[in-house]
Amino acid sequence: MVQGRLKVVVTRALPEVVETRMMELFDVELNHDDVKLSREALIAAMQRADVLVPCVTDRLDADMLGQAGERLKLIANYGAGVDHIDTITAHNRGIMVTNTPGVVTEDTADMVMALILAVTRRIPEGQAVMQAGDWNGWAPTAFMGQRLTGKRLGILGMGRVGQAVARRAQAFGLSVHYHNRRRLHPDVEARFEATYWDSLDQMLSRVDILSINCPHTPSTFHQINARRLKLMKPTAVIVNTSRGEVIDENALTRGLRSGDIGGAGLDVFEHGHQINPRLRELPNVVLLPHMGSATVEGRIEMGEKVLLNIHTFADGHRPPDMVLPSML
Repeated sequence: MVQGRLKVVVTRALPEVVETRMMELFDVELNHDDVKLSREALIAAMQRADVLVPCVTDRLDADMLGQAGERLKLIANYGAGVDHIDTITAHNRGIMVTNTPGVVTEDTADMVMALILAVTRRIPEGQAVMQAGDWNGWAPTAFMGQRLTGKRLGILGMGRVGQAVARRAQAFGLSVHYHNRRRLHPDVEARFEATYWDSLDQMLSRVDILSINCPHTPSTFHQINARRLKLMKPTAVIVNTSRGEVIDENALTRGLRSGDIGGAGLDVFEHGHQINPRLRELPNVVLLPHMGSATVEGRIEMGEKVLLNIHTFADGHRPPDMVLPSML
């Protein structure tokens, strides 16, 4: 059991109810201005904290973790993905890492469907015309998109979010196809009437829509590259709410510009908030500022997970959402 009140440093502003509860339980240093901390500021935070609460915008590499103070024993990440944290170095230095899995599954799956609809039914294009006051009335061939019913949806990564997407896809009349590191149990496949593809290449050549729901790992970096984009139908739509690094963004931009790919809905980007400017010029692309988990309920539940992990650690027990390098 940790003696005294834990020193907890939070790198970004969290929902007020979460920050208030943290203040009641721990000696907390908040980021009231919600300004992204510099590399130097993150190192300094790790030198004075017992617990660091970072999020996806805070990259903690091996060199930074090597400069952490001896008192730092827990990195309680505010978010499910931990690819921005060198978990191996943290583990070797005796620093536990936790995350917040499961709580934004439904929110993210909702956003997948929103992006699919936005791209296939050309919703942003229609809105732009209305906002500009350029609509001259209904026309038989105006803004024609694609019907979802009867189309094939390919899901790359059939974990919690992938399965939540599959459940929604069934309601829209989409047939579900998936590629995963491990094939699901037959009962789960039957529930979604899902077709498993051991070969990602073969799945990509057959689907009309691709939803990327896998984490960013060394094996998934640029998994959707120029060669694989060429395998897809010229009418195919790609939606990514997972991690931007899974797609070679330059290759995707070229494919969209040339007409080799029908459209894309992107909530995440390969280089964080630095978006390829050519993507903004394309009418068949919908871009969102990483909004997949942005619901009041989801963000509060993420905070509750963080609080539980810290509180369990303070009581001398293994946090429920502990992340080990072997799990990634």
